[in-house]
Amino acid sequence: MKFTKCSGLQGELTIPGDKSVSHRSVMFGAIAKGTTEIHHFLQGADCLSTIACFRSMGVNIENNGDTVLVHGNGLHGLKQPEAVLDCGNSGTTTRLISGILSAQDFPVTLTGDASIQKRPMKRIIDPLSQMGAQIRSLRDNGCAPLAITGSPLHGIHYQSPVASAQVKSAILLAGLYADGETRVTEPYVSRNHSELMLSCFGADVHTEDTTAIIRPADELFGQKVLVPGDISSAAFFLAAGLMIPDSEILIRNVGINPTRDGMIHVCRAMGADLTLMNVKEDGEPTADILVRSSTLHGTTIGGAIIPTLIDELPMIAAMACFAEGETVIRDAAELKVKESNRIEVMVRNLTAMGADVEETEDGMIIRGGRPLHGAVIDSRLDHRIAMTFAVTGCCAEGETEILGAECVNISYPGFYEELGRLMK
Repeated sequence: MKFTKCSGLQGELTIPGDKSVSHRSVMFGAIAKGTTEIHHFLQGADCLSTIACFRSMGVNIENNGDTVLVHGNGLHGLKQPEAVLDCGNSGTTTRLISGILSAQDFPVTLTGDASIQKRPMKRIIDPLSQMGAQIRSLRDNGCAPLAITGSPLHGIHYQSPVASAQVKSAILLAGLYADGETRVTEPYVSRNHSELMLSCFGADVHTEDTTAIIRPADELFGQKVLVPGDISSAAFFLAAGLMIPDSEILIRNVGINPTRDGMIHVCRAMGADLTLMNVKEDGEPTADILVRSSTLHGTTIGGAIIPTLIDELPMIAAMACFAEGETVIRDAAELKVKESNRIEVMVRNLTAMGADVEETEDGMIIRGGRPLHGAVIDSRLDHRIAMTFAVTGCCAEGETEILGAECVNISYPGFYEELGRLMK
């Protein structure tokens, strides 16, 4: 894909369904009793990997596009798959399903694409093993493929070294099957979609400060799930509306869960003209977001806000190039173990476009105000990198070419079409 400087973006759009909520609605529906009806489901490659895995374990899932029906097998009704479960590019599928599989009465092997086979799985292997799970890395490198043999599980109190919703959720899902209470304490609160949705499905789960607590369940019950628009996908249009002169964009039905809304806080801290409209607080909170071109200034981003915007940091780093002064991103070492090493990839590509950006051990320092020019961008097949540089290319002089641009289908099929539709 190639992009050139844009004279402005105008219009409104509805963002695809939230990836985290879509994954969980299928997983929890699969182990619930009855039918789970999911609306505004994200038809991205990652979420389709989750559907494929549970179909392989005997769950009847009707995918009708925007609506998905999961006819649950109950907590103990999954069946041994005939082949290795392929999680594709999805870290959420790999880690969360491991918690469920640790308690089943059959052995299974999990794998994924080349990226998944490099991503750290020791962070779930260790706590699940403490619970009594038989789970190991087949290559003994702490990565997939993973061999899991279901076992009786015990409740534990796990002090997680990272604030990771995937780690927390894997442990909580295993905790459904444990012989006592399971607790997960994080350094900061990570996104809480699992806790909210498990509670709706009938689980006994609650939170105390940065500790999530779950008790064993006899049964979960199918629910109707309305998936909000994904704020991580909305972030690219929020940034585009701020960065590209003469722009005004209305983004409808965006999830603004407070464990996910760090992008909104950072935009406002940088001077953004950003308004929340039609705010709804039931279940997963949502709002329409109106954003207009703004004069931005630098800020410092670190600490407890990082887990609430970890996926948005590449776009924030690019946005900082168009802000006055210095922006510091710290406490974000987690970026190194995403679909790519997002710190290294962002610094290399922004530098190629003429930005003044410096890599640090746990983040970046961006000195804004230098005009950017087009470059050839290697996305590393990382969907968020590709979308970040599509937006950045619309603000730079000359032509920006993105290699591996099709990887956006992982989370946002139709992204380029939406961006093109808003161009004047």
